[in-house]
Amino acid sequence: MPKAAIVAHGLNNSTEMLPLDKGLDAQKAYVRQTLDRIEKSTGVRSSGWSSPSVFPNVETFPATAAEGIKYTLDGMDSDVLSRLDTPSGKLVMVPYPAVTVDMGSYLSRLKDPVDLERFWIDYIGELAREAETDPQRPATVVAIGIHPFVVGTPAGTASLRRVLETIKKHKLVWITDVEAVVTAAGEKL
Repeated sequence: MPKAAIVAHGLNNSTEMLPLDKGLDAQKAYVRQTLDRIEKSTGVRSSGWSSPSVFPNVETFPATAAEGIKYTLDGMDSDVLSRLDTPSGKLVMVPYPAVTVDMGSYLSRLKDPVDLERFWIDYIGELAREAETDPQRPATVVAIGIHPFVVGTPAGTASLRRVLETIKKHKLVWITDVEAVVTAAGEKL
């Protein structure tokens, strides 16, 4: 049984994409098929969702909620957890800004792991400093998307290790997985 959260990410990221042009029922069927495959392979039914290539539309949120998803990483415009009430149920919107995902920076922006290291340390460090300055502000969340072909290389692994060593020195930084964050937020949202 896996120890870390398994966030469903579609059937695949290039040829079997989320059917955005086929309506709500087609998206629900796609999400269900994705969840069924993960459960069959791992014994765990995912409660989190990130659309393939991070391309949702307005129907994706009710489709995922209808299929039992509790949180989504498809909200890429914030650093603060929020809740979205859909006709099918509630979804926790976990911040997942595109700039914190290694793949986009590596492939699209041609950044090396050491560039990502500096960026992640600065990004998280700045949010930690803002929290120290204004403890009354809402807690911020940084979901960092990592992929084995970026951080699984020797240079990528070394950079990720240095990021973790650096950010854990901040007293207001909690290094954890997305399900722990959602659980800790509970009904406060």
